[in-house]
Amino acid sequence: MKLPFSFFLALRYLKPKRTSISIITLISVIGVMLGITVLVVVISVMTGFDHELRRRILGFDPHIVVTSEGLISNWRGVVAEIQKTPGVVASAPFVHGPVIVDHDGHIFTPLMRGIDLDQEQKIVDLRSLIKIGQPDLSGENALIGARLASALGISVGDKITVYAAGNIRSIIEELKRSQNDPKAKAKTLAQLQNEVVMPADLTVTGIFESGRFDYDFNIIFVPIHIGQELYSLGDDVHGISVETAGPYLAEPVKRVLNEKLGDTANAETWIDRNKDRFDAIRVERNVMFIILMFLIVIAAFSIMNTLITVTVQKTREIGVMKALGARTWQIVWVFLAQGMLVGFFGNAIGLGLGMTLIRYRNEFKEWLANPLHIQRFPADIYEFSSIPAEVVPHDVIIICISAFLICSVAALIPAYFAARLDPVKALRYE
Repeated sequence: MKLPFSFFLALRYLKPKRTSISIITLISVIGVMLGITVLVVVISVMTGFDHELRRRILGFDPHIVVTSEGLISNWRGVVAEIQKTPGVVASAPFVHGPVIVDHDGHIFTPLMRGIDLDQEQKIVDLRSLIKIGQPDLSGENALIGARLASALGISVGDKITVYAAGNIRSIIEELKRSQNDPKAKAKTLAQLQNEVVMPADLTVTGIFESGRFDYDFNIIFVPIHIGQELYSLGDDVHGISVETAGPYLAEPVKRVLNEKLGDTANAETWIDRNKDRFDAIRVERNVMFIILMFLIVIAAFSIMNTLITVTVQKTREIGVMKALGARTWQIVWVFLAQGMLVGFFGNAIGLGLGMTLIRYRNEFKEWLANPLHIQRFPADIYEFSSIPAEVVPHDVIIICISAFLICSVAALIPAYFAARLDPVKALRYE
């Protein structure tokens, strides 16, 4: 196949010869390759974080939560209003708050969530999350996360004692009263029972695993009546979970609910409740893209340096070509093609290496962790036991085109000056 002489010369100049030009060209290709590799890996991992976080949240959290500044007293009437709203599939009341859990001297302070399992199942598929035991919340039973169960040393059938966190205030007030007035008569057990909520002894019937560290370590499900007793709510609840026809239909449903409920309650979507996390990931992703793009800009400067050196060394050849009738754009293409070829090969190799690293990202993480004996991706910080990643073709295309254009622009400047070289001056001293 016959190539235009511009491309023929560009390929010839790129052939490896034992010169400094070839070494600089190789460094330029490696620079573009590393820039593409790092960009593809980082953007894919950040996208994976965002999408995986959304999946995990939607697998455990309701689409909308209706709460009030205080308690929701007439929650049955509120539920009836919610159920009449177009787009609402199901709703369920809940009680939530911190509690103290004790088992054989092991004490933790998770969040308690009191639910009606049959109604909650329509919103969150808890039964599918149970890894050990049965999803039974009848009577005085409880479901706890796998990591919390491991920390407490609990298995199915064991009993845990759950103390209401509100009791701490009553105990502290009693201690202060005793300190301020040592002669004060201590309260009897009957008096304390009227002021302090007695702990609940619950049987663990199931251990769930959601895949998110904070949920598996910090959540305990109890029957809704137990939650109401621990918080002395009577028949009141803290809020109502709402499931809509689709997660991204929650926003219009929320607006309708807020108009209906007025000042009595407020609806928030799953995006509202996790807005800080999503915003942080999006900002980090954009900032990382900008910062890492400078790797390619640095490689582009290397390309420019290479071509400037080539134009200086090939002054005589440029003069001969122009004297033989070569046009300006043909000279430009000789050097511009070199930069484009460097960008093309850097793109191709970098994309292949990036895809390979994404495919074996977790194996690579383990390979790094084993010799160093350091946990490179702690689940308690990142909430995932493995590194998520998702390749979006649109992002990859933007990265590759941007890198190619940067390399081409870097090559265009020395190519332009080479094309403007006067053939008489180029050949005067030859």
